[in-house]
Amino acid sequence: MRIIKLEEVAELIRPGSTLMIGGFLGVGTPENIIDKLVEKGIRDLVVIGNDTAFEDRGIGKLVKSKLCRKVIVSHIGTNPETQRQMIAGEMEVELVPQGTLAERVRAGGAGLGGILTPTGVGTVVENGKRVIEIDGKKYLLELPIRAEFALIKAKKCDYYGNLVYNLTATNFNPLMALAADTVIVEAEEIVPVGTLPPDEIKTPGILVDYVVVSGVR
Repeated sequence: MRIIKLEEVAELIRPGSTLMIGGFLGVGTPENIIDKLVEKGIRDLVVIGNDTAFEDRGIGKLVKSKLCRKVIVSHIGTNPETQRQMIAGEMEVELVPQGTLAERVRAGGAGLGGILTPTGVGTVVENGKRVIEIDGKKYLLELPIRAEFALIKAKKCDYYGNLVYNLTATNFNPLMALAADTVIVEAEEIVPVGTLPPDEIKTPGILVDYVVVSGVR
């Protein structure tokens, strides 16, 4: 684990990168990292997240700046700009049921070949997917999702990279930390090793590659 500045994060992420970004309507999203990507104008991104938040928050800021080639999310209802770009053909939007999205990310992190779910059987979600019947019940085979980078937000991080999240701001962050080649964390503070209660650590430091501290540029 290395502690770096926001400027170095922007140097790691290239145009065309695939990013998993934690958060639920911007809660638990590394806002400072996103602001730096917007400032640098890093384009053609494929972004995986629960949603596109709002135009002025979370992943929505990347969308509004037209930096995304594609988003894979569970809903876009709170961001009119995402809807506009999708309808205009300016950005590809892949909508995935929320539970399915979480399980596909988990499968990517666990090294599984996919998951079987009844969600979407008999609907447009089924189009182009394998349908597998088990004991007379139909399931869709949903493939795992991985990314080049996971951008996640933590409340606290120690100098080994162990992470603690803040209540519901946990959301997708621990799953995404398992499913990316490089994990970049925005932490509110870094604390000495040994000060984090072991049972509060949700992401072990072995998964973390880089840490930036909120507000430190």
